[in-house]
Amino acid sequence: MRDKSTRKGIYFLPSLFTTAGLFFGFYAIIQATHGNFDKAALALLIAMIMDGLDGRVARWTDTASDFGKEYDSLVDLIAFGLAPALVMYFWSLQALGKAGWLTAFLYAAAAALRLARFNTLHIKDNRYFYGIPCPSAAAFVVFWVWNFHASGFDGRAMSWGSAIATLLLAALMVSNLKFRSFKDFDLINRIPFAILVAFAVTFVLIFFDPPRVLFLLAFAYVASGPVGWVLRWHRGNVDPPAFLPDHDEDEANDKTDS
Repeated sequence: MRDKSTRKGIYFLPSLFTTAGLFFGFYAIIQATHGNFDKAALALLIAMIMDGLDGRVARWTDTASDFGKEYDSLVDLIAFGLAPALVMYFWSLQALGKAGWLTAFLYAAAAALRLARFNTLHIKDNRYFYGIPCPSAAAFVVFWVWNFHASGFDGRAMSWGSAIATLLLAALMVSNLKFRSFKDFDLINRIPFAILVAFAVTFVLIFFDPPRVLFLLAFAYVASGPVGWVLRWHRGNVDPPAFLPDHDEDEANDKTDS
């Protein structure tokens, strides 16, 4: 069911950020075809920033709309589904022949399924994503390429490792593992001083060595889902169902109960 609070129509400011994300996702694909993987990674980094801003701008300016949600999903599929799959393919997976492009396709398909599920199901706890979000999966894939490419590794020599990493990320996107959404992080009110220091240190480290630090940050987020599940399982905590039942399921349950 759609949120009745959203409105129809096209709003310029959030659509501008979404279009910028589409542009940089497309630009990343073009750069990857020419072997410029550092430029492709930077382009997708900018696309991720645009993706993080468009929704917040829409909420801050009260311009959220059904059009914006649909447009954002289509752009996400291109920028964070197709683009990272092709960047990984041109850098490494093409050495595997048919297995390489099929692996890239599975990643893109998983991103499409992840977006469709996110758009149609109602999440019980907004503090978490269920299945790693497409931008975070794209960050790991693209920063994998950027990190090893900048370190002098030959993508063709790492083709099987790249394929395994790509398939793992595809599986995580369609899984029910919990990943923090940070939607409960308040950007307006006061924050602890330690968090501000941590942000400052993180920015310094990123500027000191962008490929490696960004890859490690992406790796830490990817690992947080499986590690969190193992810790909860070890403590005997069973995760509740991730999604609220559909409206039709509610009606069926009511009829059964009566």
